[in-house]
Amino acid sequence: MSTDLHHCDATELADLIRTKRVSSVEVVQAHLDRIAAVDSRINAVVTLADGALDAARAADEAVAAGAEVGLLHGVPFTVKDSFDTAGVLTQRGSPIFAGRIPDTDATSVARMKHAGAILLAKTNLPEFAYWIESDNLLTGRTNNPWDLDRSSGGSSGGESAAIAAGMSPLGIASDLSISVRGPAADTGIAALKPTRGRIPMTGVWPREPRRDWHVGPMARTVRDLALAYSLLAGPDGADGLATVPRDFDAGLGSSPDRPVRVGWLVDSGLGPIDAEVAATVQAAANALQGAGLRVDAVSIPALERDNPLELFTRQHVMEMKPAMQKVTAGHEDQMFTYSKTMVGTPDTSVQDYVQAEQGIERLRDGFVEYFQQYDALLLPVTTIPAHAHGLKQITLDGQTMDAFHVMSTTVPFNLTGLPALSLRFGTTSDGMPIGVQLAANWHAESTILYLASLLESLSPVRNQHPAL
Repeated sequence: MSTDLHHCDATELADLIRTKRVSSVEVVQAHLDRIAAVDSRINAVVTLADGALDAARAADEAVAAGAEVGLLHGVPFTVKDSFDTAGVLTQRGSPIFAGRIPDTDATSVARMKHAGAILLAKTNLPEFAYWIESDNLLTGRTNNPWDLDRSSGGSSGGESAAIAAGMSPLGIASDLSISVRGPAADTGIAALKPTRGRIPMTGVWPREPRRDWHVGPMARTVRDLALAYSLLAGPDGADGLATVPRDFDAGLGSSPDRPVRVGWLVDSGLGPIDAEVAATVQAAANALQGAGLRVDAVSIPALERDNPLELFTRQHVMEMKPAMQKVTAGHEDQMFTYSKTMVGTPDTSVQDYVQAEQGIERLRDGFVEYFQQYDALLLPVTTIPAHAHGLKQITLDGQTMDAFHVMSTTVPFNLTGLPALSLRFGTTSDGMPIGVQLAANWHAESTILYLASLLESLSPVRNQHPAL
């Protein structure tokens, strides 16, 4: 059975371990074997955590003794290498931090361990977690397990590739503008970016701009996202943006008692979208309508009035550039592509920065208006499917844009702090995964988890894995 364990999700593995049908040692060893078998081609894992098998043996002893165990007892998990992990290398994708070993765990890592999960490995990312592809001078480039010549996304591309390839059942990562949802779409898995502050950022780096960073789970199934989110959410007394009680939810819950209202769009200020991506979103809308939901094609005037990607760029140069200059001072020869680009970008004027902040407030107001009429929004995750390595420009509908256009569909929900989720619902003509994105009102995570679970059950591409 151990040969199949790397395809089981975390929920099933926890049940198998708890009921003694399989041991934690078998589960951990199966994933270590999978890493040994496939990661040389993918380069998703940058560090193996010492003591995973010892922790698995202790987990099995606890089960044998009849001890009360956590919801993820004995289940391995992986972590993006921007999260502090006590006693385990956390190098942030840069030679500047080579050999860095934290003394304490990030809050999210500690919460996973408290639920019984076992840290298996750290995963690759771009330098400082800032870019749409996971590549850096220290640990190299991660490849997409569906096609090694393509990117697995960024900045959580190592995490997405590890989960898609069966090296991990579950992971935690961070999202500034695209970083859990885009990589999930590129590799055919699922990811949740909760409402801003739902999961503390304590022990996660970098923090600028602090209000736009989010922590979220990544997995192969929606039920694993829901399980991990339930364990990770809630204040920790350290992160000033994480203040909402763990059990507060403004969503529909798991069994809505009224018709659910979903709007869907593939344009409305988002710019050009790949035709196969747009068709997949429409197919998901049709599936929800066929399931009895009220589904309407919509437009959101706020997205058309203020371009979210332009707002993001003007805001972030003002805040990210000084932070990047500080951390790279004296280490200019160890800087990779994006940090060099950012440091060389002209400063945003104070006037432009203030105008961007005001535009973001208008965007929030626009979503307030939208969610008075609808429970959720269905739209593309990324403007194009997984792209070739080293993307610099995107050409769609005769328009050529820079690579940042890939995230014009995800960045609105970082700027506003709204929860958003990515899951696979289609396949390109050349066999690459296509995802769809669901967004909901602030603190309404249960709404998009419910809808994602429904879409997952209706998906034409369930339980597909890359051939490795």
